[in-house]
Amino acid sequence: MKNRLNMDYSLLSILILLGLISILTLYIIEPTLPPKFEGIHFWLQQAKWYVGGGVVITAVMLIDYDRFHQITWILYGIGMLSLVMLFFGFPPGIVPEVKGSVAWFQIPLIGTVQPSEFMKVILVMVLAHIIVRHKQKYSEKTIKIDLLLLSKIAAVAAPPMLLIAVQPDLGTFLVLGAITASLVLVSGIQWRILFAMLLMVVIAGLLGLVAWQLFPDAASVFIDITGFDHVAGRITGWLNPNENPDDSYQFIKGMLAIGSGQLFGKGVSSMEVNVPEQHTDMIFTAIAEQFGFIGSSIVITLFFLLIYRLVYIALQSNDRYGTYLVTGMIGMFAYQIFQNIGMSIQLLPITGLPLPFLSYGGSSTLTYLLAIGIVLNVHSRTKKYMFEEARWYD
Repeated sequence: MKNRLNMDYSLLSILILLGLISILTLYIIEPTLPPKFEGIHFWLQQAKWYVGGGVVITAVMLIDYDRFHQITWILYGIGMLSLVMLFFGFPPGIVPEVKGSVAWFQIPLIGTVQPSEFMKVILVMVLAHIIVRHKQKYSEKTIKIDLLLLSKIAAVAAPPMLLIAVQPDLGTFLVLGAITASLVLVSGIQWRILFAMLLMVVIAGLLGLVAWQLFPDAASVFIDITGFDHVAGRITGWLNPNENPDDSYQFIKGMLAIGSGQLFGKGVSSMEVNVPEQHTDMIFTAIAEQFGFIGSSIVITLFFLLIYRLVYIALQSNDRYGTYLVTGMIGMFAYQIFQNIGMSIQLLPITGLPLPFLSYGGSSTLTYLLAIGIVLNVHSRTKKYMFEEARWYD
């Protein structure tokens, strides 16, 4: 019973602070949102999602995470089924198209549900399960066995990534890629194989850029066929914001909001710059405008401490499966935080990713809190030893 009460209060404190910042920011920007959102209290809805997330964390904590092995493939099957249903637009009437993307179920009395968000945590669980079972079956390390593990990982990660790519949802596609990459890095696959893979990806990317420059018409046709014309627009808007005002409008407004905050910010309820999607993907610009560089730095510091605690828990775990679970969550959070803040300050192209724990969203907020619940579960069941801690990687 003692292990069950081994709670990480530092991680919980960070989570509570981020939740309060999210609710406060959504409350402040509510009067500045477009008229179509009039009467919708996003801050109140977000508070409800946090309460629901607290229930999810409690429920997850009651289950020994080692039992996740028993339900991993069931969850993966449910996640894949939901993505396939979205692909075929089934059932009709509850699969709306929003801004050219088919990624949600519109369920009466519940609201919108985005299966791709939950697929992030499911992918972490199934990849951790695969790696652990592979290590149990093959104790020796050879190139053939490592390639077998790599093929297993690819076979499981590729289907959801492809289904999400055709929605199209580039942001979530890249998050699943970051999760997969983080788990591949700690899976024990030989570095020569990983280096060869990286080299192949770099060469393929360079060849793609060369082909784009040499055959722009053919590249345009390919983009139109694959449905990634919006991605090309975001990239050109990012690279040449002044030459592509339609694609760079969000960039320009976001930078104006961040710059206008200066050092200390304009203060509460002093929003002047109207940034599209400021309550969701671009919420960092609202924080920067209200609280300036100081407030933004505090938020970034909280995220740094969050990642630090996750890394600490992963290293402290004396169970291989627990370490893999937390590592996958680290990959998910680290990439999303870097990508969202990076696109807000025009360091990266816009990919439509929410900022974890701060952006408004039911599916996303519940997914992040579910992930934290799994991390706390791993921490609470990490055994402590009197003289030294047993490590599976010793």
